[in-house]
Amino acid sequence: MKLTQLKIKGFRNFKDATINFSNKSLVIGSNDVGKTNLIYAIRILLDRELSDFDIEPKDSDFYAFEPTNEYSILIKFENIEEDCILAKIGHYVNDNGDLYLKYIATRNPETRSKTYLLYAGFSEENLEEIQERYYRKVLNLKYIGCNRDLSSFIKRERKHLINDAKKNRDDEEKANDDGKLITIKRNLDLIDSDLNNLSFISTSTTKINEELDKLSIYHAGFNVCFDVGASDVNTFIDNAKLGLKYNENPLTIGGDGKNNQIFLALWTARNTIREENPFEVALYCIEEPEAHLHPHQQRKLAEYLSTTLKSQIIITTHSPQITSEFSPDSIIRLYEENSKTIAANEGCSEIIGNAIIDFGYRMSIIPAESFFANVVFLVEGPSEELFYKALAKVIDIDLDKHNISILMVDGVGFEIYTKILTALRIPWVIRTDNDIMRIPNKTVGRFAGIQRCLKIFQNYFEDSEMNEFIEKNKIHLSGFSIDDVPDENLIIAEEFIEKLREYNLFVAKKDLENDLINSELKEIYEEYLAEIPPEEIENTMKKRKATFMYKFLLTYSSNLSILENDNLASPLKRCHLIALSN
Repeated sequence: MKLTQLKIKGFRNFKDATINFSNKSLVIGSNDVGKTNLIYAIRILLDRELSDFDIEPKDSDFYAFEPTNEYSILIKFENIEEDCILAKIGHYVNDNGDLYLKYIATRNPETRSKTYLLYAGFSEENLEEIQERYYRKVLNLKYIGCNRDLSSFIKRERKHLINDAKKNRDDEEKANDDGKLITIKRNLDLIDSDLNNLSFISTSTTKINEELDKLSIYHAGFNVCFDVGASDVNTFIDNAKLGLKYNENPLTIGGDGKNNQIFLALWTARNTIREENPFEVALYCIEEPEAHLHPHQQRKLAEYLSTTLKSQIIITTHSPQITSEFSPDSIIRLYEENSKTIAANEGCSEIIGNAIIDFGYRMSIIPAESFFANVVFLVEGPSEELFYKALAKVIDIDLDKHNISILMVDGVGFEIYTKILTALRIPWVIRTDNDIMRIPNKTVGRFAGIQRCLKIFQNYFEDSEMNEFIEKNKIHLSGFSIDDVPDENLIIAEEFIEKLREYNLFVAKKDLENDLINSELKEIYEEYLAEIPPEEIENTMKKRKATFMYKFLLTYSSNLSILENDNLASPLKRCHLIALSN
């Protein structure tokens, strides 16, 4: 059995969204985009911890950005074969194993009174009203929120964990345990006796008993003493506290990261036992499991949860480490568009999976933080990345505040990056060099940088006027002498560059270093170049670009402010504009 799809209409920040799930689904997105709301929608129908009172609609549950007095939540299950579910609600399951559950909330526009109805059926068109969520006894969701209280959870769950383990013992284990319990009882009796024979303990309890005798005749025959649990060995075991040892030395449990790991380990242990229950099928939802953990532990945690829990899992996260380790076709990226939350490509899909698989080994070099960005600025190499991060600071574009990531393709090519970003519905801006290269095996050249952008344009944009311009003028982008490019070709090339800017494709005049020499920063840049022997300048600029740029920025980064209105700043300002519009 698997929950495969969720449809939400008019609920909180979801106007009309469809989200598909895989067996292990990872939900990502920026803060306040609706990850928790998505999970809560599923919880309304499946979480046994939510009472009938909890799921009653509130005014804040209705879509806020357009007038509406109704919202609905529909979940679809496929491949239901489990006997416990079929016995309970099998008449709502079709021959293919499909089951639909639906919640509809309505609000009277005049009285503002609210009510809800529940439905079940084997298709969206064949739903019958049901009176309660009775199916949760056999089909439910186990949920962990992002605020985890280890102490409270231990108090609530440890007895269940111990009792479940007791039930799974064989006869030999039971006999051994019974013998050990007798020994523990004997030892506790001795501890009780020794404890109360301590002089300061004896004196204190004597004083208490004397005062009680003065207060009440009902105290006669009773005696207050200190007790470690010898009167009932089972009570002693039930009161045992979870502890932590390092090399057999006791430590205090208290670090947030360690507590989070213990919490999840205990929760997983408990639910691993539940998975063996033939009378119940559960799926699991964990919000932000990475809390307080360093990157290596976050990656290990993602692996642990995915492999240990065999049932379906839905995880929300802000962790690039967890995201980069997760199965590519299991990523659900939520983003906001026109005040409504949408899932890129409707959630888990082969489109996203194939786009990420095309990365191959590159998944290890692309910063997974880009998956959380409002816009990604793609540049050619490390010198551009260094420059634009420094420029952003001095012209007051806060990259982190606006969720702008600058990502270098470093010779790999832009197309593979635009493919995955587009699949995840993440806007992108490109800046590339205006390379003029010789055509292989020929004496003539081509505008390689412009052609690079035109290929990207044709993959992602539909514009008949631009397509007509391309067909008419593409002949001027190749077949000319590199040493003496005709003016006509240069003029057409400039027209292409200007038009491509409209599609977030920015082509340099030549390259970053030469564009700086021809910018308002010319005098400062020449001052820096004067420190380099003339015979080394060209080689330094070509072969050690990143080091060259890094050293320049160490001294002159504050001077970049004079470039705020220069063409060099245009792609960065476009990123800022896109981020603000999101």
